[in-house]
Amino acid sequence: MKKKTLLTLAVSMCLVLISVPSFMAGCKAPAPTGAPIILGAPLSMGHPDGVCTQDNLKLAVDEINAAGGVNVAGVMRPFQLEVIDSRDLEPGVPTSEALLVVEKLILDKKANFIIGGPIRSEAALAAMDTVSKYKTVSILSSGVLTPAYDPKVAADYEKYKYCFRTTGSSKEHIAEALTILDSLKLTYGFNKVFIMVQDVAFATAAGDKIKAGLEEKGWSVVGYEKYPSGSTDFSVGLLKARDAGAQILIPWFDMPEASILVKQWYDLKVPALPVGFMVAAEDSNAWKALEGKCAYVVHLYPKAGIARTDAIPQAEKYIDAYKKAFGGVEPGLTWVAPTSYQVVYILKDAIERAGSIDANAIIAALEKTDMLGIYGRIKFDPKSHQIVYSMDPAEGAVTTWVQWVDGKRVAVYPPKVATDTIKLPAWMKK
Repeated sequence: MKKKTLLTLAVSMCLVLISVPSFMAGCKAPAPTGAPIILGAPLSMGHPDGVCTQDNLKLAVDEINAAGGVNVAGVMRPFQLEVIDSRDLEPGVPTSEALLVVEKLILDKKANFIIGGPIRSEAALAAMDTVSKYKTVSILSSGVLTPAYDPKVAADYEKYKYCFRTTGSSKEHIAEALTILDSLKLTYGFNKVFIMVQDVAFATAAGDKIKAGLEEKGWSVVGYEKYPSGSTDFSVGLLKARDAGAQILIPWFDMPEASILVKQWYDLKVPALPVGFMVAAEDSNAWKALEGKCAYVVHLYPKAGIARTDAIPQAEKYIDAYKKAFGGVEPGLTWVAPTSYQVVYILKDAIERAGSIDANAIIAALEKTDMLGIYGRIKFDPKSHQIVYSMDPAEGAVTTWVQWVDGKRVAVYPPKVATDTIKLPAWMKK
């Protein structure tokens, strides 16, 4: 009788663990038996964001399949990831190429869902018509920070109800940047900024909004420079910032070449603290790759889950799982790592609650999503399908602003997840 009780308990534990990520599992689940659920991912594979998105989508898919798959009305079905290079982050590639990739995934690969990308805002906005045409639910998890995405869904819900976004909007990031700058103004008396942005939609929109917001608050914007994608020299702009007496430098770039900007800023010892968004400062290996020249750079991760914080236990578990899967390296090749990993679990949760992969059933389930994830509480606005933001991870999805100090990424904002305050480089302390 005792042996039977123990056996029943062991089986029950395995059944419970099937529904959670593998980093929490301890029993080997039976392989899924139903037809695959195909996840189509249009990703720019020549860019770090595309590679990082693919790695994290695959990590989550492998975990879910290893734990038994997705329970669709009692049938355990595996996820099948199909990736096609959309090239949308490459300079000069037309948006139409990404649209062809989305269509190919739906028609040729028979994708049940589109996840991940397209990554470039312009391509993702155009793809809204494509996924809506084929009535295919799309959940963006990489890039697409344009503030134009969610208002488009809200303005024509019936047409664009298939479109969801977990990455976020630059309007929230701009508001946070202004708050951080006001704090630095209060602490150090700073009142002059120099803005440097990539000449693409999301970055120029951010630059324009930050400029307007700062001027309204009484700051002096002493310069504003735009750089085409692929630019490799920023020294002229940096020298202008230095000569104009800027105390804060606001860079906004998603191109890898911004690593040159970081190095030139450090080598020139420009007395203006960089506070902004740069892929170059995201990588967990950036300190080594940039020879420590990213020191004191303050960088935005549009979602938490990269830097360790006691405020989000799920993030700690994700970081450990990522390290185990990728040879001891922490996540953070780019900020899209946690969002792309999480989106697969968001979809799994919606499918299991809906008991179906029918588009309308999934839309209804996604609109009712309420779960704790690696960047906080996950809910969607039912009208705009934008993930709900908050400054508190117990209430919504949070960002994280980090600063490189002594070779480590330190969370400095928002207060609920911060582990330290912003520091100044030695050449600014005078």
